[in-house]
Amino acid sequence: MIQDIFPHRFQNQYDADAVPAASDIVLCYQESKVLIKAPHSLPTVSDFPQMSLRYLFRIDGTCYFTPEQTVEESASLIYQNVREMRGASEIPKFHRYAIMTGKHLADWYRDSRFCGRCGRALRHAAGQRAMICDSCKNHFYPRIMPAVIVGVIQREKDQILLTKYKTGISYYALVAGFTEIGETLEETVAREVLEETGLHVKNIRYYKSQPWGIANDILAGFFCEAEGDATIRMDASELKLAQWVNRKDVPLQPDDASLTNEMMQIFRDGKI
Repeated sequence: MIQDIFPHRFQNQYDADAVPAASDIVLCYQESKVLIKAPHSLPTVSDFPQMSLRYLFRIDGTCYFTPEQTVEESASLIYQNVREMRGASEIPKFHRYAIMTGKHLADWYRDSRFCGRCGRALRHAAGQRAMICDSCKNHFYPRIMPAVIVGVIQREKDQILLTKYKTGISYYALVAGFTEIGETLEETVAREVLEETGLHVKNIRYYKSQPWGIANDILAGFFCEAEGDATIRMDASELKLAQWVNRKDVPLQPDDASLTNEMMQIFRDGKI
């Protein structure tokens, strides 16, 4: 998956004392796009002399920063869609992971300029990754949205339920959705499967998790079995396809970035 970057080491602790070096990486975002340096690399501090930068994290000995102002394209610096970066093999995997994780933090900084309680401007805390309101003393920390990925299995027919989203990526996927207020993850699994496909499930069991910075998520993967009538009643407002697929016929996504793809693969390979 995208976060599996060994032997490289990701260090997410906030470092208020980090001083940008010329070779450190600068991650610039415009909504869903990230700035790429032609042909297939990331810009460095040396590309932005005198620019005010905000520390994000480290990978190995390299620091990653994001600018505190908007950066425009140039002849050698082009914005590309972040989602397209997940499988861009010409860019090292640890850089692709940095792009996705950096977007999560950059989005939070972009959206945390003013206090949600009193409306006053926020300032960055001195020694931690937090935004502080000096007026009402409210503190804001990066927010992570929990969501589930669900592999629904029909044991008697040796099939798994695959879907395609109505919008967004065109790959085959699994049932997925965000956890609502007051829900357990297991309750989210049952609700999302029922809402999207009309199926009831049993034997819900946790598999693995994954950070997914593209959508500011932490994804929790679960497998379960269909219970009772296995007729699919698809929610056409969310999906354009939902179908049972035989184990040997499971199509995989074009890269190994996602938890969804790994769950599909271990079912196809008979490991679940």
